[in-house]
Amino acid sequence: MPTPPFSPPAPSITISIVSHGQLALVLPLLAQLDLHCRAVTAKVVLTLNIPEPDLLAGRSWGFEVERIANASPKGFGANHNQAFSRCASPWFLVLNPDIRLDSDVLTPLLAQAAADAGLLTPRILEPGKAEPEPHRALLTPLEIVSRNKPGYVRPRVPAWIPGLFMLFRSDAYRQVSGFDERFFMYGEDFDICARTRLAGWKLQVAEDLVARHDAQRESHRSKKYLYWHVTSLLKVWGSGAFWRYWRLGS
Repeated sequence: MPTPPFSPPAPSITISIVSHGQLALVLPLLAQLDLHCRAVTAKVVLTLNIPEPDLLAGRSWGFEVERIANASPKGFGANHNQAFSRCASPWFLVLNPDIRLDSDVLTPLLAQAAADAGLLTPRILEPGKAEPEPHRALLTPLEIVSRNKPGYVRPRVPAWIPGLFMLFRSDAYRQVSGFDERFFMYGEDFDICARTRLAGWKLQVAEDLVARHDAQRESHRSKKYLYWHVTSLLKVWGSGAFWRYWRLGS
């Protein structure tokens, strides 16, 4: 019996990348997406959150790059919600500019997706680390002060997925109305994970796939970013979604 011809995967992912004066970081990411993930990339929505020199002029990739130039800066969630309004594909990927891909992680990630998985991610490797980042436990004050102490046990299944690489099923993103725009920066990734789980979708991690993070630790260096981080945590702990999610896992 003859072998059926190979059917390449359909371009089924819209990718949202937001640049805060970071086009120099975005360029190698676009090149890696083009090299490794072109077959499944429907288009990239690139949001320029602040004015910056056009480093993309004259360049082209094997997919459309739709640019949005904000008249004034928006928060993390507002930018990605805006990008999702341009999404006509079954999957929507929120991707940091400083993610790096050494191979195609998107095609196998889609192949592994369970029918009830609303949000997927590979394992993330931080600079200088030999092992991927451990899974995240429920974000509580006690967890934050305990996570670096001896004897702390990381969960085998994550309670939430960091916002640097979040592959949403578009139906799930639409059902939870995307990111909560009351969060300007930080906290919105935990919040959307909680609301996705409360809506009946699962969070799925591909344990055999890895993406690298060229981490930009602004909250460790800037009082402004640290302020946003702390105030976002307070918003998380004051939200109804947090307490419903806490009860779900308790």
